[in-house]
Amino acid sequence: MISLKQASLCVLTLISVPCLASANESVECLKVNIGDGGWTDNQAQNGFAAVVLRKLGYKPVTTLLSIGVMMQGMKRGDVDVFMGQWSPNGDAVSQPYLDSGVMRKISTNLTGAKYSLAVPAYTYAEGLQTVQDIARWKDKLGGKIYALEPGNDSNIVLEKIRQEGSLGLKDFNIVASSEHAMLSAVDKAVKAKRPIVFIGWAPHPMNTKFNMKYLSGGDQWFGPNYGSATVWTGMRPAYADKCPNVTNFFQNLVFTTDLLGGAMTKIAEGTPADQVAEAYLKANPAVLDNWLEGVKTASGGDGLPTVQAALK
Repeated sequence: MISLKQASLCVLTLISVPCLASANESVECLKVNIGDGGWTDNQAQNGFAAVVLRKLGYKPVTTLLSIGVMMQGMKRGDVDVFMGQWSPNGDAVSQPYLDSGVMRKISTNLTGAKYSLAVPAYTYAEGLQTVQDIARWKDKLGGKIYALEPGNDSNIVLEKIRQEGSLGLKDFNIVASSEHAMLSAVDKAVKAKRPIVFIGWAPHPMNTKFNMKYLSGGDQWFGPNYGSATVWTGMRPAYADKCPNVTNFFQNLVFTTDLLGGAMTKIAEGTPADQVAEAYLKANPAVLDNWLEGVKTASGGDGLPTVQAALK
């Protein structure tokens, strides 16, 4: 039932915004601002979220932002949720925002991920097998390690290693670029059979596209078991408190490495993330049972049957 206060608000906003039937959420919850880190895995996550939210009657808007700009956007209220927080790799970047109340961790959306330095298999076979080996390969590597965009947590780790002189990398150049540009450099190196060190992670299509190996010895910087990681969802606290139904959905939204890996392969081949997500959900509707447990539509109806019907 809609409260008297909500009813008054509905009268004022009826022309431009549909009224929510839930007494727990305001019309401000209809628009969901989702941050996009620009990585294929995050694009896949966002694609699934956006498809389901639209079928629930919400209006998701995805914006491509660097991590620093995204956190500032969350502080200003321009970003409501970001599903690409990697731990422990990104803890140094995210913790200050958690401590200051800019962001709240609401769920772990992926386990079994990993994030560390990698090389082509032929370079590994020639002897570059640990992070401690990198320094003696400086000339063959051109003194470069290929990384992601400036401000990315992996770049911060590498810059710290370089500046401290750890691993003998003080004179190396950390080449900062986008995921696409970094993998393009890897592709060129592989075709020419040249050695290259780059940031690798899983799930990601790079693991099947390239015959690649992760370097051991990096536990101190990237975490144990070749940078074994979890990925979690961060939300703007004010939005989370005001919009419990959307928050419940994002708390339920948990992926497997196989699900994301398959979606990422299709995205890397050029299919838009939303199309990949919708096709997967039509073929695998059972995944919605957990994602939509206790979740309502924007108008207060039952979420699961509404989304199921919309996918048919």
